[in-house]
Amino acid sequence: MKPWIHSLSSSRRFGGKPEDYIEIHNFLDSSKAVISDVRHRALTHNSWFLGFILEKIFGVTITNSDGKKVSVRDVGEQHVGEDYGGFIPSAQDFLQEIEFKPWMNNGKGVPPSMAKIYRKKKGSENGEVEDQNESGRPG
Repeated sequence: MKPWIHSLSSSRRFGGKPEDYIEIHNFLDSSKAVISDVRHRALTHNSWFLGFILEKIFGVTITNSDGKKVSVRDVGEQHVGEDYGGFIPSAQDFLQEIEFKPWMNNGKGVPPSMAKIYRKKKGSENGEVEDQNESGRPG
């Protein structure tokens, strides 16, 4: 769903106007700027993000245009629940599905975003770089 549609839904559920909620919904979907398919949700659509990050940014509650205090977490849970049909994934649900790569282990090797900068060792398929120093970085 688009942030505006989520905002309309929030105003029906919590009162006030859609504009009261649009910043929260835009923030939840801002990860689309990193990766535009549904994998963007791994960053923001999880219980850890809703209960910790979202409240750090927007506060525990907002006051809508009706003067009603609304839980920011409830707004976030409504958004994620709508996207997942009522289910709110944990961060672990996403993270446990990530295949471990050598570059994730304290800088051993080079992540895909850096592979084009460094010349890859001929025949290497995992982003390993020749002539790595003790820290695992090229050089």
